[in-house]
Amino acid sequence: MIAAESLSGICAGGRPQRRRLTMPGHPIDHAGLEILPFEACLRLLASVPLGRVSFCADGEVVVLPVNHAVDAQDVVFRTARGSKLAAAGEQGLIAFEADDYDRQTRSGWSVLLTGRAAVVDEEAEIHRLGRLGLHPWAIAVERPFWVRIRPSSVTGRQIPGTRCSSS
Repeated sequence: MIAAESLSGICAGGRPQRRRLTMPGHPIDHAGLEILPFEACLRLLASVPLGRVSFCADGEVVVLPVNHAVDAQDVVFRTARGSKLAAAGEQGLIAFEADDYDRQTRSGWSVLLTGRAAVVDEEAEIHRLGRLGLHPWAIAVERPFWVRIRPSSVTGRQIPGTRCSSS
């Protein structure tokens, strides 16, 4: 169990009073968010259909939405020719982020994965990935290429009390 402090009111002199809360589960970061374990991060990434892929292109940071799947510890997505495919072809550092937030309950989480992207070019692997059921939302342009992000780092945070992580 992790102990954390919480503001519980204003004491004399206008300074906030703090009281100790016992928070089961995950460690708390400097901002008061729970730090999620690796397995919970992967499960949460797999639970949402949309994320954002980020990379550098022509000296600019590019952030683009993609629908994705989680394949073991990797994130995979489909794409057409263009900047995402070029970034994967260069095997440069790439980031992938997904999150979820519930306004009613004021709960939510965010997971950030960084690693190297690569175009999947083995026919058997392409066929296997095709069975994951991932179909691009935008259908105006065919997206025949698969990109795999092999993580070097996976981090996740959630608002304390969010019931979306597994301990």
